[in-house]
Amino acid sequence: MANARFRSTATRAGGEGDKDARAGEGAAPSHWSPEAQRLGALLAATGDGDKRAFAELYQATSAKLYGFAIRILKEEGAAQDCIQESYVRIWEHAGQYRPERGAPLTWMGVIVRRRALDMLRRRNREGTLEEPEEIGRRLDGWKLAAGEAEPELPDPKEREQLVACMEQLRKEQSESLKLAFFEGLTHPELAERLAVPLGTVKTWIRRGMERLRKCLET
Repeated sequence: MANARFRSTATRAGGEGDKDARAGEGAAPSHWSPEAQRLGALLAATGDGDKRAFAELYQATSAKLYGFAIRILKEEGAAQDCIQESYVRIWEHAGQYRPERGAPLTWMGVIVRRRALDMLRRRNREGTLEEPEEIGRRLDGWKLAAGEAEPELPDPKEREQLVACMEQLRKEQSESLKLAFFEGLTHPELAERLAVPLGTVKTWIRRGMERLRKCLET
């Protein structure tokens, strides 16, 4: 099983705690699904040092976040390492989580994506997409919600705005951004995939990010 190797992350940091996860903890937005509210309660309890809640949080989210990591890294071993390190960071920083910053899975997905991109950079792969934090947060939510019944953005209106802004981009800009962000392709890889010069890809990415940022700020 793909996630068997990193399952021990929750066991080492989790173990048996003295407290149960406190359902309903925190001011979760009313539009969140019951599952998102449950994850929010587990994350809040984890922030208080509840190891049992952390283990339950891991069991509920690791498969989806592993899929997220492997789509970027494209190697099982690297994705497993990414998930191990990401959950250590989630354990260490859960107390900083606030519902207004995004649904639980979105917040955790940001941590996984940043770790995965850091790992790509360590491989000396040039041209990995950099984006402003706000755009990255929204794109994380959009990606994690893709194909799911429930949106993972803190406000459904944000998802609608992001989709509308992406639709305003030129086709080549939108396609380049989606490939760069969702698949973690570097600029050279994009140029090869799209069969265009490297300079053209860089221009599409830069102009697309500029237009997307302006649209989201309006």
